[in-house]
Amino acid sequence: QVQLVESGGGLVQPGGSLRLSCAASGTIYRIYDMAWYRQAPGKQRELVAKITYGGNTNYVDSVKGRFTISRDNAKNTVYLQMNSLKPEDAAVYYCNADVSYYRGTGSRTDGNYWGQGTQVTVSS
Repeated sequence: QVQLVESGGGLVQPGGSLRLSCAASGTIYRIYDMAWYRQAPGKQRELVAKITYGGNTNYVDSVKGRFTISRDNAKNTVYLQMNSLKPEDAAVYYCNADVSYYRGTGSRTDGNYWGQGTQVTVSS
């Protein structure tokens, strides 16, 4: 099986920076797309940024130029560097991954997994 564990959230002042990390563990063969989503109170979960295995990225318009998604395939980890944070960036941030992994039988299968979420608060 596969687990995703996020870290790096917290309280930051407007204009500040945070770096989120999400590490995948388990009997992983390969992780394909990795992404960060966020959900603010009363709002739907939205895609913030996505990165392919090869490093191609895309971002929601509201974070372009401020956030950077990256990954370390050797560590099965995805990062989100968030700069120039605004109050409207406050949310619970979730990582998501498309994973190919080995089952107990030794066969390989694919699954989509979510982390538990990490709170980002932007306030003075």
